Amino acid sequence: MSIHSWISEHKLASLGAVWASGIGASLVANSRTTSPMKPSLRLIHARMHAQALTLAVLSAAAAYQYYHTPTSAPQQPKSQAQTNIKDLLEWDIITSSPF
Repeated sequence: MSIHSWISEHKLASLGAVWASGIGASLVANSRTTSPMKPSLRLIHARMHAQALTLAVLSAAAAYQYYHTPTSAPQQPKSQAQTNIKDLLEWDIITSSPF
């Protein structure tokens, strides 16, 4: 199983992992410096960094989904023997629509 297929099957788990790793990375980065911030303020900053990272990942996923999903164009029925009235009416409505 590839990473891409696992992420597409477990979207929420992978997004939660990105969020948790963002908080962890921000907390580690802020704890290594000798800043005068209180631990509660460090946690607030870590949460904000994780939210920004999550929004970036969601935006990238939406852009990927938008640009890599094939559009379904209306297709004319394949064979006249297999078509019925409903298929022909749908095709006529789709192709004659002004939109």
